[in-house]
Amino acid sequence: MKSMETPALLELLDANEDLYIIDVREDDEVAQGMIPGAKHIALGTIPDRLDELDASKPYIVVCKAGGRSANACAFLEAQGFDVTNLEGGMLAYDGELEFK
Repeated sequence: MKSMETPALLELLDANEDLYIIDVREDDEVAQGMIPGAKHIALGTIPDRLDELDASKPYIVVCKAGGRSANACAFLEAQGFDVTNLEGGMLAYDGELEFK
């Protein structure tokens, strides 16, 4: 499974790269802020929402600390998706936040 750390993600965000980020945390966690542009799909709902994802795009998956996103990556990888886990999750992320 591929993984990246926050500094690498921040570089991509600063460069205005087209990123496809999936936040698999629960609603109450997401209310505390998300990475700008991230799509919220709670971990338990991923199998039912696969049709919202494009298998031709690379996704970065994030949760609070990296465990749930690793589980999501394993599942999505098995479905043929190109996914990267954000190591340390939102606990390690110190960039801008977006509130929905």
